[in-house]
Amino acid sequence: MQQGNIIVAYKGAIDADLIADTLTLIETKLERDVEHSLTRKKIYNVMVECLQNLFHHVDAIPNTGNLNYGIFVLSKLPNGFYIATGNMVNVSKKPVLKQKIDKINSLNKDELKEFYKFVLNNQTFSEKGGGGLGLIDIARKTGSKLNYSFVPFNDSLDFFKLSVILTE
Repeated sequence: MQQGNIIVAYKGAIDADLIADTLTLIETKLERDVEHSLTRKKIYNVMVECLQNLFHHVDAIPNTGNLNYGIFVLSKLPNGFYIATGNMVNVSKKPVLKQKIDKINSLNKDELKEFYKFVLNNQTFSEKGGGGLGLIDIARKTGSKLNYSFVPFNDSLDFFKLSVILTE
């Protein structure tokens, strides 16, 4: 996950305060280091979506006092930015998550726009407040495919890694 020049990286417990503090830090660093305001806005918006997904969909590691462990990194590449997150997910969620991402990755720009509208108008919100729009929004804002992998952790958990590249 450590590609390019790292702007911000974190590994540890994930909570609402950490997300808020991180977004403030990212905003400050982007204002200082990224020339184009449209690029800053895209990066910030994608980071918001990625960190919200991380916060709302992390599954705790058993016997750790319900530790919601996650990692994220934002780094500068020669031609853009690399954003990656990682967290534990219950293996039972893997098929649905894989299906959603594969569906998103199969769509072109116009199809993504229509799929976003469809999901917005037809999905019910989950108990965690999400309607499934976050991943679609990330793909739309970056214009790139969602790269992902599942690494087995134990019988009930996989480590889920999601990454995207936002070109300048």
